[in-house]
Amino acid sequence: MFGLGITEILLILGIIILIFGAKKLPEVGSGLGRAIQNFKKASSESEEIDVTPSKDKDKNA
Repeated sequence: MFGLGITEILLILGIIILIFGAKKLPEVGSGLGRAIQNFKKASSESEEIDVTPSKDKDKNA
């Protein structure tokens, strides 16, 4: 996996636990997961921007 051995991975995980603390790791993991999910969603959407006014916006004008 990316040229990293088990020792290097354990060392990196240990440093992460020291920085964030064991109780914050689930929050950090879920935030990272949401960021990756949003990035994938944004990269798969079309490049065009829809500027057509909706019917709801016409009523407020």
